[in-house]
Amino acid sequence: MSSDQPFTHLDNAGAARMVDVTEKSPTVRSATATGFVRCGPHIVAALRDGSTPKGDVLAVARIAGIAAAKRTPELLPLAHVIGVHGAAVDLDITDDGVAIEATVRTADRTGVEMEALTAVSVAALSVVDMVKGLDKSVTVEQIRLTRKTGGKSGDWVR
Repeated sequence: MSSDQPFTHLDNAGAARMVDVTEKSPTVRSATATGFVRCGPHIVAALRDGSTPKGDVLAVARIAGIAAAKRTPELLPLAHVIGVHGAAVDLDITDDGVAIEATVRTADRTGVEMEALTAVSVAALSVVDMVKGLDKSVTVEQIRLTRKTGGKSGDWVR
C-alpha cells in the first residue's frame, strides 16, 4: 500500500482487501459502542412491568448482542476473525426507550470496534423484534463507537 492511499482496506488500485495483521503482536484492546431504541410510552410501560408478549426483551437482546459480537467476521467480509475474550451488553429502560451499551475486549492483533458496534446493532434489532407486535414505529437510533483502548492508534473517547 502506498502512502497516498489513506484507506487501509483498499489497495493501490482502489480494490477492497483485507488488511494483513500477521506481523502485529497481540495486545489488550477494548471498544465500547452505544445505541438507542426509541419506543412509545406504552412500550416503555410494557418493558418496565414485564408484560411484553414475547417474554424478557432485555435478556434476549443481551444474549443476541453477545452472540453477534462473536460472529462479526461472518457479517462483515473484511473483519478479522479474532478472539472475543469479553463481551458485556447492558440495556437500560428510559422514559423514551431502551439505551444500549456494549463493551468488547480482546487480546489480539486488531481491535474490537466492529464487534462492539455489531453487538449494539443486533441487540437493538432484537428489541425491535421483541416489541414490533405492539408497535411497528419503534426506531433504532445513534449507534456509534464511544471509546476504544489499545492498539497502534492508542486510546480514543468520543
